[in-house]
Amino acid sequence: MPETVTAFAPGRVNLIGEHTDYNRGLALPFAIAEGVTVRARPGDRGRVTVVARDLDGAQDSFALREPPHTPGWRAFARGIASELQAAGIGLSGVELEITGTVPRGSGLSSSAALEVALSLALLAAAGAPEPDRLDLAALCSRVENEWVGAQTGLLDQIASLCGQADRGLRVDFDVPSVEVVPLDLGGYALVTLDSGQRHANAGRGSDRGGSAEPGYNQRRAECARACALLAVETLRVVTLQQAEGLPEPLNRRVRHVITENERVEQTAAALTAGDLDRVGELLNASHSSLRDDYEVSTSAVERTVARLREAGAVGARIVGGGFGGHVLGLLPPGAVAPPGSVSVTPSPGARLIA
Repeated sequence: MPETVTAFAPGRVNLIGEHTDYNRGLALPFAIAEGVTVRARPGDRGRVTVVARDLDGAQDSFALREPPHTPGWRAFARGIASELQAAGIGLSGVELEITGTVPRGSGLSSSAALEVALSLALLAAAGAPEPDRLDLAALCSRVENEWVGAQTGLLDQIASLCGQADRGLRVDFDVPSVEVVPLDLGGYALVTLDSGQRHANAGRGSDRGGSAEPGYNQRRAECARACALLAVETLRVVTLQQAEGLPEPLNRRVRHVITENERVEQTAAALTAGDLDRVGELLNASHSSLRDDYEVSTSAVERTVARLREAGAVGARIVGGGFGGHVLGLLPPGAVAPPGSVSVTPSPGARLIA
């Protein structure tokens, strides 16, 4: 292998289309400039050693042959190495160094960026050709599901792998397929503002109004239960009338998914027409649905949404799995973002940088 290879994978912001990916729906994400970098160099035969610089130099070391499962951040490298080998990629001993600029638990998809960067670095270190990027996204998603324990869909990995500068991605998870959507903001600005509340998709969410709120995995289980009751494979084929016949809270969960898919299509059309105020209206509608029907907001998130709207945002909504993390705001020309806001722009996807 080369002396050193370096891979970078970006985080992402999902403009609209939340909790639709695992329901084989639609979403409109884009990659951002912040991400995760993984450097790989030759290591001891048959072993992988990992150093996570952002975790005070925490380390892991494991045999390439049947890496054992383990909780926490160490599951990512072990899972990627195992899944690549299961896909027929011959790996050799390697030392990995991880650094990143995406805040963990922020809703900007640090976990998918880590999975993608690890996969590209290990592939390059092995001298293996890169597979189709949608296939690689599926491999990374399996690691998230089976090794990390978060039952997420493909949105984050596809956005990280397929992102383009100044473009959004209309992703149809039923196929799956990716269509590039111009993201010309025409003087408007997209910013994110941290709610100050971390989340973990594999665990439980934080409270909204004082009671413990079940986490991401329970929302996915609720959608699966709705499908079972309606005798369908996916909520993509369900109508609002069918949703109304489901018991609480399944009817509201399904209603969010159906209406969120519609908002993705409407947002793509509004972007094509250059109607940014309409995009803002759709972001607000998405947040209301996520708060009331999907129940993934928190008091900290609601305060952050209010701050952005008070600053003049025409639209603001929670992004990511929910239960904390960042809020996305669309600011018109002349509006001043609240202190602590970070501008986000559509950026290139994952790549080797050395």
